[in-house]
Parts: sequence; C-alpha cells; structure tokens
Amino acid sequence: MGTEGVPPEPGWLSPEAEEGALAHWVLSGHTVAVAVHDASLRLVRENPAMRRLGGRVGRHGITAVLSAPDAAEWQARAERVLHTGQPASPFVCRRNTRAELDRRHVFAAAITPLREPGGRIRGVCTTMTDITDQQRDKDRLALLNEAGTRIGSTLDVTHTAQELADVIVPALADFVAVDLLDALLSGDEPAPVPTTGAPALRRTANASVRPGVPEAVVRPGDVDVHPEHTPSARVLRTGRPTLQHSFGPAVTAWMEEDPIRGASMRKYGFHSWMIVPIIARGTTLGVALLGRSLREEPFDADDLTLAEELVARAAVALDNARRFTRERSSAVALQQSLLPQWLPRLSAVEAASRYLPAAPRLGVGGDWFDVIPLSGARVALVVGDVVGHGLQAAATMGRLRTAVRTLADVDLAPDELLTHLDDLVLRLSAESETDRGTARGEAGDIGATCLYAVYDPVSGRCSLARAGHPPPAVVRPDGSAEFLDLPAGPPLGLGGLPFEAREVDLPEGSLLALYTDGLVSSREDGMDAGLDNLLRTLAVPGRTLEDLCTCLVTDLAPEHRTDDAALLLARLRRLDARQVAAWDLPTDPAAVPAVRADALHTLADWGLEEEGYVTELVVSELVTNAIRYGGDSIRLRLIRDRALICEVADTSSTAPHMRRARANDEGGRGLLLVAQLTDRWGSRQTTTGKVIWCEQTLPGDSPET
Repeated sequence: MGTEGVPPEPGWLSPEAEEGALAHWVLSGHTVAVAVHDASLRLVRENPAMRRLGGRVGRHGITAVLSAPDAAEWQARAERVLHTGQPASPFVCRRNTRAELDRRHVFAAAITPLREPGGRIRGVCTTMTDITDQQRDKDRLALLNEAGTRIGSTLDVTHTAQELADVIVPALADFVAVDLLDALLSGDEPAPVPTTGAPALRRTANASVRPGVPEAVVRPGDVDVHPEHTPSARVLRTGRPTLQHSFGPAVTAWMEEDPIRGASMRKYGFHSWMIVPIIARGTTLGVALLGRSLREEPFDADDLTLAEELVARAAVALDNARRFTRERSSAVALQQSLLPQWLPRLSAVEAASRYLPAAPRLGVGGDWFDVIPLSGARVALVVGDVVGHGLQAAATMGRLRTAVRTLADVDLAPDELLTHLDDLVLRLSAESETDRGTARGEAGDIGATCLYAVYDPVSGRCSLARAGHPPPAVVRPDGSAEFLDLPAGPPLGLGGLPFEAREVDLPEGSLLALYTDGLVSSREDGMDAGLDNLLRTLAVPGRTLEDLCTCLVTDLAPEHRTDDAALLLARLRRLDARQVAAWDLPTDPAAVPAVRADALHTLADWGLEEEGYVTELVVSELVTNAIRYGGDSIRLRLIRDRALICEVADTSSTAPHMRRARANDEGGRGLLLVAQLTDRWGSRQTTTGKVIWCEQTLPGDSPET
C-alpha cells in the first residue's frame, strides 16, 4: 500500500525548515493573493497570485493594483496597523482600470502586522480574496430588497413607473424607459396587444445616469410607437424578454426601422440592451427598455434574470395602482353625479361654489353643498360633511343630499329639518351595523355635520341651524366680516339632542359663506388660523364670486389635503317692494270679488294682464278656502319673481289635502283646480298657522330646478 495522501509524521522537519516551507508555499503556491510591505509600506514580497492581479508593481505595491479610492483606503488602514499593531478588518475593494480583468471583479482585502520574535513591527501583510460572486449576489439581493421598499409606495401608476426606473438606474443600467398601455393610466382593463402592427404605448418614466436624460427620444406623457419588427414590439407580442449586444443584425435592423432611436443609440454609445415585458396576472401592461453605454460591461443572463425580477415586482404594483385608479374613477364619477351639476339662477341669491377632493390615496369624501329654490322666492343654502372616505361616504352623502331636498320641499324650518336628518343618519348607522352581522340598534360608524340656512328675499331675514358644523361667515355691505353666532348643535347621528335655529337680518348685498372644515384646517396652522384667513380673504372688496372662490381654495386649502372640502358663497339680494303686493282680508265671503279685482289691478300694473284669468280663479279658490276653514286672520300676497307667486296665509295649522270630488259633492274641487291651472303648488307651516301657495311660470322664464 502506497504512502500517497498520508500526512507526514510530526517532526519530519526542523521548526526552522517548517517555517521556511510554509513561507515558500504562501508566497509561491497559495491561490490567495499575498503582498508583504515593510514599515515604510514599500513592497518587499508578493506571490504569483498577486502578480496576476496587476503585474509587477514595483515598490508601489498594493496601491498600484487597487482603484484610486480603494488604494487610499488601503494606505490609511495599513498606517493604522503599523501604528497600533492591530489587524485591520477586511474591506471590499476593486481593481484599477489598468487591470487585465474587467472592473466588475471585487476583492476582500485584509491587513495584518508582521512582527519580529521580540514583538517589533517590521511591516504588514495584505491578503486579497476574490469575492466577486459573493458580492454580486449580495448586491443583487440588496437591489431586490430596495425594490421591495421603494416600488409601489403609492397607488399612482406614473409614480410607480418612475420608482421602477429610479431603482434600476444606476444600479443595473445606465438608461431605462418604461412604456405602458394607455388603459393602465386611465384605470381601464388592458386589451391584448395586437399580434400585428406597431404597438403604441405611453412613455411613463425615464431615468439615466446623464443629467436631463438626453438619450430619451420620447418624453414622459408622449406616445412611443414600437415599429412592428423591432425587438421591443416582439417582446410585447410574445411576452418574452430579450438581450441584445452591440450592433448585431437584430439591433441594426432595429435602428433602421426606428431611425430616431437608432441615432440616439449611436450618439450615446449604447452597446447592450435588455427589453423586458411588464406582465401582471397574465396581462401585458407595457415594456421596460434598459441600456448600457457608459458602463463597459455588457448585460449578461444574470442581469436579465435580475431585471425580470425587478420588473415583475413593479408589474404587480402597477396593476394594483391601475385597479385603484379604476375604483377611484368610479367613486369620483359617482360622487360628481351626486353633487349639483350647476347652481340655479335665482332672484334671491347669486351663488358660486367649489369642491376640492382629498389626496387620491384617501379616496373620495362625503362633503356636499346645495342651493334649493323654495316657495315664496325663498332659497335654502346647505353644506354638509359625511365622516370618512370611500364609496360608503359618497353614497351616504348622496342619500343625505336627497333627503335634504325632500325635506326642503316640505318647507320645514332649519331646526326641524336637521332633526329629521338626524333620524335618517341613525337609521343608516343601524342598517350598516346590521349588514355587518351585529344586532340592530347598536351605534354605527356613520356620522355627518350639516349647516342649513333659509333666506327670504322679501323680508331680508335668514334662518339658520347647524349640526356640529363650522359656523357660516358673513360679510356685510360696509365691509365688516364675522362668523354668525349660531348654537352649535350635535353632529348628525347622535340622536336625542335638540337643534336650535337662529334668525338674523342681513342687508341686501351681504355675502354669506358656507364651507366644510377641510377648507380651513391644516396641520401647520390649525383651525383658528384657517378661520382668520377665511374672514380676511372674504373681506377683500371688488372681487366677483368666482374669483373669490378661486382665491379661497388657493390660499386656504392645504397643499396636501387629508380631507375634501366644499365651499358655497351666496350674495344676498332683496326683492323690490314693487314686486310684492299684500292684502289683509276679512273672513267674509262677500270680500272675495273685491280681492279678485285688486289682484287684477296689480297684474295690470306689472304688465301681466295675460295671467289675469288664471290668477283670478286661483285667488278666488284659495281665499274662499281660507275663509271657510282657515280661522280669524287671512293674508293674500302676490310676488312677481321669475314666476308669479300667489300665497294665502291663515291661522289654521290643518294641512290641505287634494281629493277627488264625487259627482254630487258641492266642494272638494278647489285644490284640484289650482293644481291643474298652475305649475307648482304646496303648503308650509308657520309659527301662526300655514301658507298655501302656487306658482305660474311667466313668459320668457322657465321653472328653476
């Protein structure tokens, strides 16, 4: 049996010989690069492995092998080792550009002191180990981790595409362009890429190691057409990535078919390309083009694998952003359909409004406003704010706005209207909790605030009530501005607590501002500062309502809004005394003919003789009804506004009901006749009784909606 592979017996050499043999092996046969420097850091010895790294480097030693920054680092560390006698921890370094191997090679350099038997330090020994593969794997892992934290930080398609580009450059490529289907940007479901023709995509992001991205032939937001036979078009159709080097046949054909892009590739010296499809959940969303020009190393298969992983992570984030865009667009469309599409033209007020959505990541909100024409030329102004964001808030807002319009048609006082609205919010909360499987009647999470105001242009009085809402601001014609002191009232949805209305006299030309807290609240200044700014901006004279709305939303609304905001401005007007005629009537049927005659004379003064026949019948029926059923005091009022309004007030609180009279009935046809002859009719309760009213549309005017 031979002795090959059997370790020698201990003591086969003298200690001196063993040390010499070990030193010879380290400096001649060891694969680890070794260099020995004296106390002046001049090269004394180096083994063949070190010479293979940089050739014979003479007295400069290791500094001739390393790149300039790493050479300076080695120098500092070696001097520290000579001074302290403590080994330096390994550090990562790269070769200089004169090295025969490419610059992607990475080494770990360790420096240890060399001592005499007496302990005196005579020099340092440097060992360099090739860790290119380990470092490359570490860098790739770090890049993937960075992509996981940076890509998809928002639900915005454009921002996500730019995040992908910024992660890739300069870590993997010198230039990158991201092209996406238009459907992705609008939130629609992407259609399959055509199998023929030149696909047209939208350039969404560019990035480059060169300032200003001069290589890009298409700017973000523009259309990028990919000619049919180019590699990028094939990648889009097949869904498979491609790797192209230098100016081979495929790249040459690409440059000929796409000459503008080809000219840029030649100008900036691109020598290597990767084209990766952006695919999420089996659907192609676009393509990413990566190029190298300043970096000498071409892309390899590992780079393509890394690019595919990065793009795949971004594709999921892009598709999530697309889905969010679609859902938000649907929610915004729903919300916009629930808000007033225009404000009615009324004699009582001149109105203007603005709605500002919150940040897209928060979803749609529940702020709303409305201008509602009421009987007697009056107008209702309302602003509300539903708690929360999303489709539920928008849907709740729509239900509350519809409820307010319905209750306004009944001509409820502001405090009564808020009481009914409070009951509605309680029912919605109970339904919401029931839908979630909880017991009916438990408190829900639906809440809202509201401010409701009714302005009468005949008397100039405004009745207001609020439910947990910020108070309205008023600017009078003399320029004085203040917030109206209204009882706060609880927010809607608490239940059991009363609301209180207040009446104020407002001069003609006064400006009334209703708003939600999203307009005046900001993280920096706080609500009080926002309210002060609101009053200060409202008091600036000489602005139209539209200009004033623009100034308010520009100056007051926070740049990064965490809540949506609604604003409603109303310039109050008064009806001229010549547009109103009123009579106090006795409760005697014999007075009816004289009342009819007075009404006809008034219409003649107004130039409305053509409406005389219908008005005479309406006045006769309503006054006769009031005399028969209405109590002791009766008052007739005619108002010439955009419509001719006839009102009869009495002291009875009994609401009228229209019924179908039988053939032998002597009465019961009065309200039916009024309803047939006029455009609108109704009744409203007052503190002293009720008012029955009707309207006739005048020539040249249409009923307001």
